[in-house]
Amino acid sequence: MTPIARAYRSPRRESAAARTQRAILQAAQTLLRDRPGGPTVGAIAKQAGVSRLSVYHHFGSRAGVLTAVAEAARGSGRSDWTDLRPFVAAAVAHWATDPSLFRRLPDTPAPERLRELAARLAAEDRLRPGCSLKEAEDVIAVLTSFAAFDRLHQDGRRSTAAVIEILMRMAGSILNPSP
Repeated sequence: MTPIARAYRSPRRESAAARTQRAILQAAQTLLRDRPGGPTVGAIAKQAGVSRLSVYHHFGSRAGVLTAVAEAARGSGRSDWTDLRPFVAAAVAHWATDPSLFRRLPDTPAPERLRELAARLAAEDRLRPGCSLKEAEDVIAVLTSFAAFDRLHQDGRRSTAAVIEILMRMAGSILNPSP
């Protein structure tokens, strides 16, 4: 008789892991508000009261944390235009990890994520009058593209925080100034 392989599951361990993940996300959100360029993994870990290894274990990378923050913001139903900031910040953080590599790779946006964000902004009356969903989707694609990041970052001559601020000003072209 062969033994049946069972996955080890501990509700206590799963609960602790979920608390750690929430602490990391909350720390990243707080630091992202304070440092729009995106916090370091060390700063996130310190703020969350965990080790850097825990951050990497749960999210894989700094970009992974910032992407999770953007996804959490998307799912939270927040209705202010700062919804777009974590999305843009996650893209900038991702591109900043290795610009020389990304220059050699094709830039392939995730159209469903762009469409989803544009539709949410429209549903919340966040798009300026006359801005179509397609236009919003196209602008968000440009704002989060490697080409835009690379042009603005200039191999580090501009900080990621400065790049995010420029991109957010550009985002104003599709956003309703007074919802």
